[in-house]
Amino acid sequence: MGSVGGSAFGGRRGWKLWIALCCNGASIHGNDAPGAVCNAAHGPEQGPRPPDLARVSGVLWYRAPVIEIRDLYKFYGDRRAVGPVSAQIEKGEIVGLLGLNGAGKTTTLRVLACDLLPTSGGVRVGGIDVVESPHEVRKRVGYLPDTPPVYPEMTVAEYLSFAARLRGVTKSGVQKQVGEAMELTETAGEADTPIFALSHGFRQRVGIAQAIVHRPEFVVLDEPISGLDPVQIVEMRELVRSLGGEHTVVVSSHILSEISETCDRILVIRDGEIVESGTEAELSARLLKGMRLEISVRTGASVEAGLAALRGMQGVASAEEMTEETAPAGETHILVVADGDVRAEASRTLVESGCDLLGISRGQRELESVFLELSRGDAPARPRRRKRQNKSNLADAPSAETPSAAEDPS
Repeated sequence: MGSVGGSAFGGRRGWKLWIALCCNGASIHGNDAPGAVCNAAHGPEQGPRPPDLARVSGVLWYRAPVIEIRDLYKFYGDRRAVGPVSAQIEKGEIVGLLGLNGAGKTTTLRVLACDLLPTSGGVRVGGIDVVESPHEVRKRVGYLPDTPPVYPEMTVAEYLSFAARLRGVTKSGVQKQVGEAMELTETAGEADTPIFALSHGFRQRVGIAQAIVHRPEFVVLDEPISGLDPVQIVEMRELVRSLGGEHTVVVSSHILSEISETCDRILVIRDGEIVESGTEAELSARLLKGMRLEISVRTGASVEAGLAALRGMQGVASAEEMTEETAPAGETHILVVADGDVRAEASRTLVESGCDLLGISRGQRELESVFLELSRGDAPARPRRRKRQNKSNLADAPSAETPSAAEDPS
């Protein structure tokens, strides 16, 4: 299966040919829909259909994932830290790994960053296996652990130049790529400042700069907002979002609001396993059985008319006044449960019914409580029995069998 250059599909990379042999040699016509061709010619015995099908000049192409994780396990001795984990991450995505402390986030990220080898299962980054070619994978990955790996006595520019050389950047390219990394992370103004003199927020920025200085395809960020003040958190969100598109990013956190503000898609991890995945809207629809809106209007006679109008909207399952002791004086809060995102229509409906609309937002607090319940689990965790391993797929790092305190799975 051959890779496609940038000009083959609208200048986008990461697309591969779905060879006609996989479709039993059936002819492909330019006017056929990709789904119709595959449904007609691709039998179930040949495995799943490729994702993101598209057609160029009568040929089917699909977009190959940057990260492929299949049945990943990681054990420390007899203790299962992670597994089973299976997921795919597409080029340019920002994916959030959400879970409580000790759920397995850091161990999973370390395996993806090729900082820790899996016990069993398969992980491929850009089509390269992390066990068979770990050094090749590391060239394509930028990694920020939970504590930035900086040398305090170095200046920012010295450290980033050192990191660039370690990652194989040519001598002639170091200055340019260090400049680009400092510009993107807004650390250029501190280029000659010793790292020990920087605030925690700027050290985090330098940590991200070292992760991207070699222009990796894939960037792994382990709790980048940890310890930041509110202003720094907002700035870090913007920085992480700016990495999307050019880089594929996985970022971990135990705080739902930070993941939802930053990421395109969420993976919820509990007890070392991915228990839910999807966009925030998709997860809301599945976990809450529809979208919940919290609406604030000025208290008055028109509230009842507004409630009646909301209940008459298409797609609205219920609209009820919320009883909140903390509601500001003169405000009435309404909870709306709907099949989809009806914020725009609900706003117009309330104004037309004579209500003074003060605010409307998605039911974040309720979603957070559901995520907390999901992360904790309703039932006791399954016994962590050691999985029977396929010795041909067993590749554990010799030094990783007995973790130090710093390597305790989290």
